[in-house]
Amino acid sequence: MDIISGQALLLLFCLILSCVLIFSTIRSKRKSPPASKLPPGPPRLPIIGNIHQVGKNPHHSFADLSKTYGPIMSLKFGSLNTVIVTSPEGAREVLRTHDQILSGRKATNAIRCINHQEASLIWLPSSSARWRLFRKLTANHLVSPQRLEATKALRMEKVQELLSFMNESSKREEAVDISLATFVTALNVTSNILFSADMGSYDSKKSNGFQDTVTGIMEAVGSPDAANYFPFMGFLDLQGNRKKMKDCCDELIRVFRTFFDAKIAEKSLHNNPKDVSDRDFVDVLLDLTEGDEAELTTYDIEHILLDLFTAGTDTNSSTVEWALSELLRNPKTMAKVQEEIDRVIGQKGGVEESDISELPYLAAVVKETFRLHPAAPLLVPRKAEADVEVLGFMVPKDTQVLVNVWAIGRDPNVWENPTRFEPERFLGKDTDVKGRDYELTPFGAGRRMCPGLPLAMKMVPLMLASLLYSFDWKFPNGAVSEDLDMDESFGITLRKTNTLHVVPVKKRAIN
Repeated sequence: MDIISGQALLLLFCLILSCVLIFSTIRSKRKSPPASKLPPGPPRLPIIGNIHQVGKNPHHSFADLSKTYGPIMSLKFGSLNTVIVTSPEGAREVLRTHDQILSGRKATNAIRCINHQEASLIWLPSSSARWRLFRKLTANHLVSPQRLEATKALRMEKVQELLSFMNESSKREEAVDISLATFVTALNVTSNILFSADMGSYDSKKSNGFQDTVTGIMEAVGSPDAANYFPFMGFLDLQGNRKKMKDCCDELIRVFRTFFDAKIAEKSLHNNPKDVSDRDFVDVLLDLTEGDEAELTTYDIEHILLDLFTAGTDTNSSTVEWALSELLRNPKTMAKVQEEIDRVIGQKGGVEESDISELPYLAAVVKETFRLHPAAPLLVPRKAEADVEVLGFMVPKDTQVLVNVWAIGRDPNVWENPTRFEPERFLGKDTDVKGRDYELTPFGAGRRMCPGLPLAMKMVPLMLASLLYSFDWKFPNGAVSEDLDMDESFGITLRKTNTLHVVPVKKRAIN
């Protein structure tokens, strides 16, 4: 590598070997579960264990290994013991039966480098009072039925802006970057809910910068990192994940602080508090920083917002992009869902949120997209807080536990024609994504379920239905659906490697 010389690499190898020998000697004296009770797994190499078997797409590698070693398997990455579950039954035991014991977090090196695990809804231990406070705040003031109803007009407005942008591109017969366009929509919905302002623009390079920043955070957190396997190597930052994480988070926090400062200045000029209907999420959080017994600090707010921005923008826009990509590859399915939307919406001129419940085939398209392209293919890493038995095998304390929802969604023992995009498989069934049906859990389940699920299930169908109602789509430069690249890029979230570029063709006047 460029950052260290060959001699330094040799010294580093000797250091690792020495430390492993010391650790092995110490650990051999401890009582450990009998090997026969541990989950099966592939043979391990000295020192590195199974690191060489991960690859650039771990969810693929783990799925392939599970075909040999079964629905629960044990791997070792350096000093990190990991158990991977790849079946609905295993997912049920991890996410429900043993939810409390397996609700710990295994923070990555990138997370630790900004101490995000100390003030994060995603990474704090669920047993902590701070985690319960953060969860309560998001549940009551962000995604409660009352708040979702209060922000319905906002979502409609932002989707309308998306359609207006598409309309202008249609007039010019220009291809649109679907990933970026839907990201701007999700970004502006999120930023308005949080602090009543747009952060993105469809004709601005600034929005592309925000997307790159959010993507950078997701990649830094989820990418393989030597320091996750050998913690004492963290300061070397061999993969550059610490630097990328710090730079990206610093950039977002600088933006957050401009909004904080403006709100605090406005508050100091007005003695009368805002009307409840005009208060956004940051108004609520800032109130909790006041007084002698303040429950939050601005540091807490910054880290809460980091969670909400990264989880609420990239994942929603990516799901819409995957859905549209699959529909373009399957013209009969595209025609079927558009026919349903046209029939239900008629000549109203636009899709409303209240229409979504009348579109069962659209709902099936969204579920099928979640099945094949879950936003977080391995969910967020969990940690065993104590020894626990899963599927008849012992999972020792402090083991990292991963649920491969990507592999479960493509398991031929669970799904017929698992690699085909067939929304019909969900028609007439009550399978949902809310953590009840463990063959389809893209948002997780239990106490660690993604808190943004209610908002995502409003935004994704609304954006997708609106795009399909108002436009047909064609590939630029004479390309055809067979040319569409469906390669994935793995971070903690799953994105298309090459974003979808298509030309919108207006079907009707846009209100």
